[in-house]
Amino acid sequence: MARQIEGVAERIVDAAKREFLDKGYVEASLRTIAAEADTSTNSIYVRFGDKEGLFSAIVEPVLNEMTERFIRIQERFHLMTPEEQAERMPKYADGGTSELIDYMYEHLEEFRLLLDASYGTRFHNFVDELVHIEVEYTYKFMEAVGYSDKFGDAVTQKLLHIVTTSRFESIFEIIRHGMSREEATEYIELLSRYHRCGFIEIFGKGLQ
Repeated sequence: MARQIEGVAERIVDAAKREFLDKGYVEASLRTIAAEADTSTNSIYVRFGDKEGLFSAIVEPVLNEMTERFIRIQERFHLMTPEEQAERMPKYADGGTSELIDYMYEHLEEFRLLLDASYGTRFHNFVDELVHIEVEYTYKFMEAVGYSDKFGDAVTQKLLHIVTTSRFESIFEIIRHGMSREEATEYIELLSRYHRCGFIEIFGKGLQ
C-alpha cells in the first residue's frame, strides 16, 4: 500500500471547508477542492471515499461530541432528586445551554457547515436528534416531579416536539447570523427568559 503524503489530508479538509461553505454540499466540486489543496481528486477518494465521506470527516466528530455532551448534561440533571430538579431546572438549563454554545464557538466552521451547507447529506436534519433527546428527558422530568398526576395530559408529545424544535432553531440562529460570542451571550440570555416564561406557564410557578 502506497504511503500517504503528510499534510495532504489537512489541505483537503481546509479547502473542503471553504468550498462547502461557499457553495453548499450539493454544488461543491471535488475538482475545485483538489485544485485548492494542490492534489488530485483521486487523492480525495483514497482518503475520504467520496464527497459525502469528506463532508462527514469534517462534521461528524464534532456533532458526535456535541450530542454526547448534551446527553451528559441531561444525565447529570436527572441524578438530582425530584425536589432538586423542580427547584434548579431553569438555572440548570441555562448553564447547559451556555456549555453547548461554548462548544459550538470552539468549532464554529463545523457548525456553520451543519447549519448552512449540509443539504443533501444525512446531517441535514441533525437538529431532529437533539430534539428527540430533549423531549425524551423532558418526559423523565415530568415523571420525576409528578407533572402528569397534577395536570393530566395537557402537554402532549407533539407540543413538546414543536416547542423544543423552536428553542433549538432559535439557539442556532446565533451561528446563522454570524454573532460574536459576546453578542450570542446577550441574545441567549433574552431567549432563555422568553422560553422560561412559557415553560413556567405550563409547568407551574414553582419552577421560577
